[in-house]
Amino acid sequence: MIDRRAFTAFLAGALAAPGAAWSQSTSKRAYFYVSRGAVLTVYRMDADAATLTPHSTVMLPANVQYAWPHPSGPFLYVASSNGGAASLGIKGDKHDLTALRIDPETGALVEHGPSTPLHTRPIHVTVDHRGAYALVAYNNPSSVSVHRINGDGSLGAEVKQAANLECGIFAHQVRVTPANDAVILVCRGNDAAKDKPEDPGSLREFTFKDGQLANRTVVALNGGYGFGPRHIDFHPTLPFVYVSRERENKLNVYKLNDGKLDPQLLFEKEILADPKNIRSRQAACTLHFHPNGRTLYLANRAYDTVKVDGKDVFPGGENNIAVFAIDQTTGEPTLIQNEDVRGIYPRTFALDPSARMLAVTNMEPKLMRDGAGLKAVPANIATFRVAADGKLAFAQSIEIDTRGQSQFWSGTVALS
Repeated sequence: MIDRRAFTAFLAGALAAPGAAWSQSTSKRAYFYVSRGAVLTVYRMDADAATLTPHSTVMLPANVQYAWPHPSGPFLYVASSNGGAASLGIKGDKHDLTALRIDPETGALVEHGPSTPLHTRPIHVTVDHRGAYALVAYNNPSSVSVHRINGDGSLGAEVKQAANLECGIFAHQVRVTPANDAVILVCRGNDAAKDKPEDPGSLREFTFKDGQLANRTVVALNGGYGFGPRHIDFHPTLPFVYVSRERENKLNVYKLNDGKLDPQLLFEKEILADPKNIRSRQAACTLHFHPNGRTLYLANRAYDTVKVDGKDVFPGGENNIAVFAIDQTTGEPTLIQNEDVRGIYPRTFALDPSARMLAVTNMEPKLMRDGAGLKAVPANIATFRVAADGKLAFAQSIEIDTRGQSQFWSGTVALS
């Protein structure tokens, strides 16, 4: 979704996926960033009106994969690549980590020092809570790298790891624990296919000190089979870890005991409104906490197509934000709402710093059935008002011409 307090005061959203900078202060300026291919567009956020106003753009070296802000300075770290899905064999040959300086008055971005070449396609990036290191996750091969952040916010050298790290299969996210002394690599695994068996998923915990990682704990429910975690988020104040399981459409909860991930499963919950009616590839996505810790939001996405008269048509499925109320003693989540996102494929979303507004980016346009015919569903950004109980109320949909690109990442940064 940074020591936990600074983290909660800085980022918000996909960007910082988890409990990100969601300061309760309304005096902060909030900027919503959306990628379309290699272009990042900044929008001003108006939480009172639940609106977004575009301001400016910046071009990255290749297609944006993910981004994360510095915990205390006006910097955004962006992973980019011209690679693509491993299943399609799109490896690419340009993979970078780039530091951008954020203009506090406008949210505009400018490159801050040279980009750092990466080994292969990055899928996720995060920054430790002191702003000393950027960590990058790669899915093929599954791995993680650590890069120094200089005192001026620019990127330094990669930290060569002394340990032989066990990085599982198909890493999809890397997060630093609230105490800043451990790192969790979220490894999704892969479903079985006609020509290969299932790859098991896992959560891989490493100790973290002076930029060095070392193997510590592996959480692999049922040996990792039927366990496909995608993203995690930490409760803002309680020692609980929440895991979206992409391959099974579930939400799991674990505990941090003295800062260490406990493999004992506490809770497993359904995330879909109608889990028995799967019509397309249905896959759990990112999740973010409300800064007060009483509500958790999780994106459900469906996006596969079928051929209809030679055209690729979306057959239906759940594209919504699942809203969970969180028990403040046990950490147990209770599903209280599935709010439609008015589009298809909500890969990322974010809250504004005051947590009064939530914005969702739906990746790309699709065709779907409309009675006897077909209709086009455009890519869009949908905004929602957040009620006192955490529930969402639709505000507006902004149609986006993606020009053949996809809205692969979005997130919010708050600056004083």
